[in-house]
Amino acid sequence: MAVWRPPGGDFPDFQQLTEQVRRFLQRWGKGRVAWLTLLAVLLLWLASGIYVVGPGERGIERLFGRVMRQTEPGLRYRLPWPVQSHDVVDTARVRRTEIGFRTERGTTRPVPGEALMLTGDENIVDVQLIVQYLVQDPAKFLFGARDPERALLASVEVALRAAVGQNTIDRTMTEGRVEVQDRVKKSLQELLDQYNTGLLATEVRLLTVDPPRDVREAFHDVVRAWEDRERLIKEAEGYREEVVPKARGEAVQMLRAAEAYREQRTIRAQGD
Repeated sequence: MAVWRPPGGDFPDFQQLTEQVRRFLQRWGKGRVAWLTLLAVLLLWLASGIYVVGPGERGIERLFGRVMRQTEPGLRYRLPWPVQSHDVVDTARVRRTEIGFRTERGTTRPVPGEALMLTGDENIVDVQLIVQYLVQDPAKFLFGARDPERALLASVEVALRAAVGQNTIDRTMTEGRVEVQDRVKKSLQELLDQYNTGLLATEVRLLTVDPPRDVREAFHDVVRAWEDRERLIKEAEGYREEVVPKARGEAVQMLRAAEAYREQRTIRAQGD
């Protein structure tokens, strides 16, 4: 029986063929691993653009550092860095700053450099005040001012000194407190807007308005005397409002009784 032979008459070396197949698979495998690695890196890079904006937060997307848009809460996507980047700002949290004192570990310490200020009648008062605020514009908060919270602290002090300087010490310590708070809040917001801080002052509250410590008791005596005077005036006005109408009513009744008696006497005299 005839046996087929390849041209040339010799069979290829089996060991050589096996080696060629092994080399081919090795070269193809290395290339495949490289491509798979590159693909995995690309997918991870693309996935890095996924981010989450939580409840009460706002996202700010930037394209090559320039603010592009604001995003609402939820799962969001932007192009990966360095093309795009993002920042997330808590706009629901009520923040607080203190003037004239600082709270540390549950205790307070005075800050005289902030607390002591001059009134309109050139007296010194020791003032402690708190301001509560929100981030109203996240983009301005992040990029409008170099340090918006430091700008807030400086603006509060400026607005407070101006408001106190427009009142006498007695008025500042008594019935003028609400007026001072309102003036501070209005002036503060104007300064915050002017400095592009993106902040909104929601509450301004005076905690204490006192004279310097060495004369504090004497001023408190004056305040108590003023409060007693106001109380006595109100009590007197209340008594007058109660007694005068009653006395007028009794006088009218007496006049009517006198007129009735006079008419009866007249009728009797005419009858006689």
